[in-house]
Amino acid sequence: MTNSQRQGNREMYRIRVKGNLDAEWADWFNGFSILPQTDFETLLTGRVADQADLYGLLAKIRDLGLPLLLVEKVNCDNSRELKRREE
Repeated sequence: MTNSQRQGNREMYRIRVKGNLDAEWADWFNGFSILPQTDFETLLTGRVADQADLYGLLAKIRDLGLPLLLVEKVNCDNSRELKRREE
């Protein structure tokens, strides 16, 4: 177990996919926020416990047949800015 896991820190990720998902998918995507974008895209934002959790989330995206456009780890400073943009 890493230090970040022992301390309960979960890494924030932003994932962009081609296709429209609505907020009803949030439970299936481990509570990630789901924000439809222009150009038939969706932005998913949330925290993962570890790399296995991230790969599980990416597998769900693959299983839905959604093209993956972006996977980005968001540092703490950027997560506050990201939160403001989503509101």
